[in-house]
Amino acid sequence: MKTVKREVHKIDAAGKICGRLAVEVANLLRGRHKPQFTYHQDVGDTVYVYNLSKLKFTGRKMQQKKYWSHSGYPGHLKVKTLQEKMATNPKEVFYRAVSGMLPKNRLRSKWLKRLKLFEGEING
Repeated sequence: MKTVKREVHKIDAAGKICGRLAVEVANLLRGRHKPQFTYHQDVGDTVYVYNLSKLKFTGRKMQQKKYWSHSGYPGHLKVKTLQEKMATNPKEVFYRAVSGMLPKNRLRSKWLKRLKLFEGEING
């Protein structure tokens, strides 16, 4: 296989809708915008997304969307709303959105390693 020329994309998330931005980022990570794109090879680019704390959500998702985590022990189900998650860790919210839009295969972890997330501005 020839070496893949990877580009770096810097995307400002301020004021953008989370789902629409996640689709754009997922396509860049996979390399869908390149003419040499194939489903079974990793030809995608590196993506830096900053200002994640300023993402927008449509509708009443901030109050209605729930994130579940369970330790495996009875009664240890933890539920947080999107509003609580965004206050504590907006990077995880966006990471999960992009991850859910990528195919569930062996390349997924390689794509996600090239996704760099920042809550505020990028220095430099």
